[in-house]
Amino acid sequence: MTSASELRSGKGDRDENFPVASWIIHPRHRALILAYYNFVRTADDIADHATLSPDQKLSFLDLLEAELLGKGDTQPEAVSLRRALAERGMTPRHALDVLIAFRMDVTKLRYETWDEVIHYCRYSAMPVGRFMLDVHGESTSTWAASDALCAGLQINNHLQDCGKDYRELNRVYLPRDALAAHGASVEQLGLAQSPPAMLACLQSLAARNAALLDEGRSLAAEIRDFRLGLDVSVIQAYADRIVRLLKVRDPLRERVHLNKFELLAFSLAGIIGEVGRRAIGRKAISRPGTAHDA
Repeated sequence: MTSASELRSGKGDRDENFPVASWIIHPRHRALILAYYNFVRTADDIADHATLSPDQKLSFLDLLEAELLGKGDTQPEAVSLRRALAERGMTPRHALDVLIAFRMDVTKLRYETWDEVIHYCRYSAMPVGRFMLDVHGESTSTWAASDALCAGLQINNHLQDCGKDYRELNRVYLPRDALAAHGASVEQLGLAQSPPAMLACLQSLAARNAALLDEGRSLAAEIRDFRLGLDVSVIQAYADRIVRLLKVRDPLRERVHLNKFELLAFSLAGIIGEVGRRAIGRKAISRPGTAHDA
């Protein structure tokens, strides 16, 4: 039986907004987190594979799910995650959720509204945050802020890579109604530079995403685990910087990502800010329940 990992799409370096195996995280959690990461990355590679047919992609995703649930041992990423979860007494729910998103990537190439994009993020991004919180034994009351942050990270990535996604995968996450409201068209994503209408659309979506990221700003303070709180603060700092860039730059014309110096600077800023917050005992703003379905 062919292993799904043998079908890697060869995308090389990735533009990651989800540094789930951060060096900040306590070593006791890293094996499980890396098993989850490898499972998700393998499923992502299948969904984005350049030569597999849609039916073949769905079959491989189904195989990963079956073996994650114990029905076979031919897919190492599924087997490794299954065993790692069992050792911790955790369910595979967050891995099963991301498979829903990867199936959507195979079958759904356009999104009509912002709410449709958020629904996609419910399965592509929010499970990653929920998984990390569960690994650290955090309360589900943290999920609302986590969901907002993770969705904001995902939409940052959609905006950063909107041209590449269209050219290479014919996949467009920009809502059609937002494009229409600005007089932009999907085909403009294939250009080397955004026309004024497309640039206005992209920057308006970035502004809307900045507001979404603000909804997740309390997450680090809601988290009890010190290391995870630091990690979230760093991720928030990255996300804030990227969305600021997206509000003023053209992702079709220039790379909208952080360089090594910026990664270091915003890592330090996030860490220092969170250490200071915890040192003076500033509490999180209370949040009544979760904003998204559990």
